[in-house]
Amino acid sequence: MSARMYAVGALLACLVPALARAWPVDLVVPLEPGKERFHKLDTVDWVQVADASIAEAELLAGSNELLLTGQKEGRTLLLLYARGRFAVWRLTVGSPPPEDPAPKLAAARAACPDLKATSGAERSLSASVKDSACRLALLELLKTDAFVARELELTFELNVLQEQLVSIGEGLQPLGLEARYSGAGVVVSGSASTEGHRKALWELFHRSVGRVPLDDQIQEVKPPEPPDAGAPDAATPAVAAEREIPVEVLPPPKKSRKR
Repeated sequence: MSARMYAVGALLACLVPALARAWPVDLVVPLEPGKERFHKLDTVDWVQVADASIAEAELLAGSNELLLTGQKEGRTLLLLYARGRFAVWRLTVGSPPPEDPAPKLAAARAACPDLKATSGAERSLSASVKDSACRLALLELLKTDAFVARELELTFELNVLQEQLVSIGEGLQPLGLEARYSGAGVVVSGSASTEGHRKALWELFHRSVGRVPLDDQIQEVKPPEPPDAGAPDAATPAVAAEREIPVEVLPPPKKSRKR
């Protein structure tokens, strides 16, 4: 087996213009139930909240402002898409039960011997991902709020990337899409509805560890427009209504008197 390694982290983020996001999230945004919060974005095409019962997101017409509204206490994810890129934020509404990442960090240290993690203002995590056990342990750790994407520096062996690609393919196959690697990046291609395209991006996020360069070649297929309800059915020829003919009722003739 070749010892080729792929580094995925801050340097790669500068070199590759389009990045798919993977665990962990890019940003953690606190919200309060019933309150609104605005975010100004450089550019955005659409957004989607995983659980709208916890929080809602709306793009304001005529601007790149994002309106977030907390609904009830809990945590959910927000996917943001623009020009082939996507990011995922965690929305934390109220004060849900705190997460304790310590056990998952301990498990990741055991599975990834060279893992280094720091906390505080200079929080960071680096590791060499050499086998399945390390990848899966990191996947569980990075689902917590312990780290965000910009704090990672991960190095993958080729066999681990191939394993991750198989997992991604299993998520995309029901959508009629396929994925392949081009260097260290993932190329996703095929045709899908708008809903299918969004599901594919969620699958990429949930099944990947660390930042992954993305070449999004998904072609969105618009559903056929429903026939005009007001137009006559082509199978049934239209029948013109007959013009109403006015009928004049004449009074009966007068009887003449005999003299």
